[in-house]
Amino acid sequence: MQRPLTIALVVDSLSNFSNGTANSAYQLARELTDRGNTVRLIGVGAPDAQYRAREQQIPVATWFAHRQQTCFARPSAALFRRAFKDADIIHIYEPFSFGRHARDYALSHGIPVTAGFHIQPENIMYSLGACRFIPGLSSAIYTGLNHYFYKKIRHIHVPTQMEADFLQRRHYRNALYVISNGYQPDFSPGYDAGDSIGAEEDTDTDTAYSPGFAQSPCTGKKFVIAAAGRLNREKDHITLIRAIGKCRHNKDIELRIAGTGPLYKHLMSECRKQLANTASVGFRKHSEMPQFFREADLMVHPSIADIEGVSVLEGMACGLVPVIAGSRLSAAGNFALTGNSLFPAGDSETLAQRIDWWIEHPEDRRIWGRKYAEYACRHYNIARCARDFELMERAAIKDARENGPRQHA
Repeated sequence: MQRPLTIALVVDSLSNFSNGTANSAYQLARELTDRGNTVRLIGVGAPDAQYRAREQQIPVATWFAHRQQTCFARPSAALFRRAFKDADIIHIYEPFSFGRHARDYALSHGIPVTAGFHIQPENIMYSLGACRFIPGLSSAIYTGLNHYFYKKIRHIHVPTQMEADFLQRRHYRNALYVISNGYQPDFSPGYDAGDSIGAEEDTDTDTAYSPGFAQSPCTGKKFVIAAAGRLNREKDHITLIRAIGKCRHNKDIELRIAGTGPLYKHLMSECRKQLANTASVGFRKHSEMPQFFREADLMVHPSIADIEGVSVLEGMACGLVPVIAGSRLSAAGNFALTGNSLFPAGDSETLAQRIDWWIEHPEDRRIWGRKYAEYACRHYNIARCARDFELMERAAIKDARENGPRQHA
């Protein structure tokens, strides 16, 4: 039996639970700990006070970061000394100043380092407004991130094959490990007692939980559409709102969006223009999200750019059928198991048709909801993802032992 590891997870911002990177780090830390390892979270808002970093104020960049519910941590040799003492390996989530200094400190002290590729260049570009249309900007960001941070780290965690392919095409020479960020066990369908997703003997679909609209489509019950994600351009909630406005069943639909961000006022204004019913848009605690999805009848994910799209996994795991934007910059479309779960990104007309179809076919929605829940459980549960992540860490430790910790890709 292999001995447990002491793993330091370096994340700029750990204080805001609406930040997907922070949530992923926390859930990975919990699962790795459950597997017997010791995990230290290092960054702004870290749960252990001795591993907390101070925020770094960077002109303009800090303003943009705050709009995305995150921040930049200030590098500190004293903090790294405390946090990395007796650690077997360091894993860095973000390729900014804090992560780069953590990398250099660890390598200079003979500690193996791995990193994750969680910051999609297109996410940065959409924050730049019209500047995102500058020719070659995406490739320039990929090249810059490689030169500035990734080229000195051999073992890289990538959440999806789509992003791994992007990196390989842009000449990243790292060892890439495609491992989903996964979802927590709290995200599960509201099945009756004894009816278990993934159980071999469970073949009776009639006992499965199904949202109320599917069971009793009376005129007094609204059809609830759920969406989750930051309220910014690349998440493209505006297309969802406009699609509902074009639906034959507009008057029967209630829209609920879990998220905060700079486009809140604009989206609410559009909701008032397009929707027959009042929309609910705003922050939801992560602990509230399983119930948020279970109360819905359909999930729509209109995002244009996503390295993975964990919120889609969470909705699927709760038994929701997703309708996902098909975009070359989004890996979320790969979760679709049927053509009625896909629409061309930005196409509100086709999305309206998909929504109307699922409303008018409640039995199909019930059957496919169960298939999606089983698929998510089989391939993306956090226990499996944490196991694969630990295997990556052990491979990096072995590599460092054999070849030295300074791993130039």
